[in-house]
Amino acid sequence: MKKVVSILGARPQFIKAAVLSRIIRERGELKEVIIHTGQHFDENMSGVFFDEMDIPKPEYNLEINSLAHGAMTGRMLEGIERVLLKEHPDLVVVYGDTNSTLAGALAAKKLHIPVAHVESGLRSFNMSMPEEINRILTDRISDILLCPTDTAVSNLKAEGFEGYGVELIQCGDIMKDSMQYYSQLSDKKSSLMESLDIPDNAFVLATIHRQENTDEEGILKSVFKGLNDINKRVRVVMPMHPRTRLRLDALGIRFQGLALDPLGYFDMLQLLKNCQLVITDSGGLQKEAYFNQKPCVIVREETEWQELLREGYATLAGRKAASIYDAVFEFLKHRPDYNSELFGDKVGNRIYKVIKEFLDNG
Repeated sequence: MKKVVSILGARPQFIKAAVLSRIIRERGELKEVIIHTGQHFDENMSGVFFDEMDIPKPEYNLEINSLAHGAMTGRMLEGIERVLLKEHPDLVVVYGDTNSTLAGALAAKKLHIPVAHVESGLRSFNMSMPEEINRILTDRISDILLCPTDTAVSNLKAEGFEGYGVELIQCGDIMKDSMQYYSQLSDKKSSLMESLDIPDNAFVLATIHRQENTDEEGILKSVFKGLNDINKRVRVVMPMHPRTRLRLDALGIRFQGLALDPLGYFDMLQLLKNCQLVITDSGGLQKEAYFNQKPCVIVREETEWQELLREGYATLAGRKAASIYDAVFEFLKHRPDYNSELFGDKVGNRIYKVIKEFLDNG
């Protein structure tokens, strides 16, 4: 039986990988081994989390976190290589754009093990983002490039990938499969809305965590002025990232909306399903807003998800208070019609088929 190793380091990666893991278990044709690098350390990444989310517990946990990018990636490379030498897999699967993604791809490639990259071809064209560097390097050394959108395919073709002897495939976005599966469970698993005592569709959901928004005092003050101004007209609910909270406290910036501690996935889904609109600098949440038919105001200068902009489901507001404010209330006055299918369907099955055919023909 052919063996696949999945490299995961952050909660969103586990949630996406759960789709493919379920298919592998159901089909019984491949063996999967999961390595958790520990990149995003989280007490909720425990046995209870894996049981509730129906995610296989990792066979290996490297517990590598809270380090600078170079040290973290280097230690991951060393730890993943050690596991790969022990397991002798036929393929390594990596997801997204984290340091774990790059380290997993590098370790595999140096051992001449083929690499499949899920969410390949995404580009923000902002090289100051660590994620952009990870994406580009991971794509260049992968053998199967599993692209979520036509734009991602076009990006890779523009970079010459058709001449690299790799498999370049538009398979759709696996996060859609995850969202559909877990959305059905969130009403049973979460009682957050009852505890908050906020009427449905009476609030907007906000998340701010990226370093480019939190590190510079002027930018952070501008973003939160925009959020506070919005909160005067419609309640702003924000699960507060620890980095953001620390910076707000250090700078004496007061958030006037409802600040929550970091939430589990089911609680976050409940907020998504019941809000009017999403304000975020997160890449993943932009898509999750779309999957829940919520407009999205992006607090960045660029996005990897160009389809959302083109179809009018999201807008780039930048970081100025007035532009964030204006974008929110423009969407609240004129909601888009969710009549386009942007990210495919039954994506996990498509990815499984591509991987299985690759291994059978190898």
